[in-house]
Amino acid sequence: MTPRRRRALAGVLLCNVLEWYDFIIYGMLAIHISRVFFPQDGTQAALLATLAVFGISFVMRPLGALVLGGLGDGRGRKPALLLAAALMAAGTLTIGLLPGYERLGLLAPLLLLAARMVQGFSAGGEWGVANAFLLETAPQGRRGFSASFLSVTVALGSMLASALTAFLAGTLTPEAMAAWGWRVPFLIGGTLGLVALWLRSGIDETPVFLSGGAPPARAAPLLQRVRRPGLTVIGLTLHWTVCYYIFLVYFPLFAQRHGGLGTAQAVWSNTLATAAIVLIVPLVGHLSDRYGRRPFLMASCLAVLAAVVPVLWSVETVGGLPLVIGGQLLLAGAIALYSGACPAAVAELFATGDRSRWSAVAYALATAIFGGFAPFVAVWLSDTLGSPLAPAGYVMLAAAVSFAVIWRMPETAGRPLG
Repeated sequence: MTPRRRRALAGVLLCNVLEWYDFIIYGMLAIHISRVFFPQDGTQAALLATLAVFGISFVMRPLGALVLGGLGDGRGRKPALLLAAALMAAGTLTIGLLPGYERLGLLAPLLLLAARMVQGFSAGGEWGVANAFLLETAPQGRRGFSASFLSVTVALGSMLASALTAFLAGTLTPEAMAAWGWRVPFLIGGTLGLVALWLRSGIDETPVFLSGGAPPARAAPLLQRVRRPGLTVIGLTLHWTVCYYIFLVYFPLFAQRHGGLGTAQAVWSNTLATAAIVLIVPLVGHLSDRYGRRPFLMASCLAVLAAVVPVLWSVETVGGLPLVIGGQLLLAGAIALYSGACPAAVAELFATGDRSRWSAVAYALATAIFGGFAPFVAVWLSDTLGSPLAPAGYVMLAAAVSFAVIWRMPETAGRPLG
């Protein structure tokens, strides 16, 4: 691998790490953000508003997928990846520097929402273009392994966010954390985003894209080409995104509210879970090249259906750090089974001229509708139904629907790229 090639891959992977770091760090620091940007009335309203901003920003993901993914399919993967990196860095730095409600009043939460929507637009296009890049540059028979590193970067971003939050919470006083400590992760993320933008300037176009050029005219209409794979991707993503945002964003809040853990303990547990995902995902990606994508996807759905209620029940009734860590590691293993096989499966469902845009649009739609609001839905279900176990129903429904979709989808491993 040439130095230019190593730099290009580092730029693609680092920026994707930071895309997900930025999103997860917001969830990790939701309590502090709610106190800075929203009025306090002694209820859960500020926290719910903060989580609603987390979810609303996902509305921009389909638009980002459409625009940036279209740029990737029409002009090349490189310009789309550069624009996504620049937008991500800008949105993250804005949150780190933005004054709070006491200084700006209602303008503060509006500007917070605007910055989050820029991040959502960037992340929406990032996933599809980066996935297409990794798939199209993979050696023959290694597509699953190569594309699995997209999931590795997601987990690394989450792990980095969890570790930094835990470090700050453990070293700073609560007063310092509330006053300025929560801003540090956003400033670090935005700065590293500028580094990733520089690295991405060394990217070369993928051979698959260059050999095909811009998407050729096809006899089949657009809707006919993308409807079936698009609906399949939405069904695949449902289980993936709900599990990810419930188990890695909401679960630390659940452990604090119902498991008796402090902030630092809950976040360190989350860090261990994401580290496990990082280690397992490439192995699953490699095995999916040999045995197919479907067996690992179905195994993940079945594992979640069997484990989610016992894990939440044991944390709520018994609590304690060892039990929380064990339960979260079990759920992380289920996520890893899915994350290792799913990126390649999603991209392989589409032809080269449609891959960047429409895989991203389908993925972003499912993430925006079902994943982005998952922490909000979890808190709302728990408060409305009066049961900490209520979010398990949402998770199980998503797993059941995705299992049915996987049962009917074709096996994509080993098929030539269209």
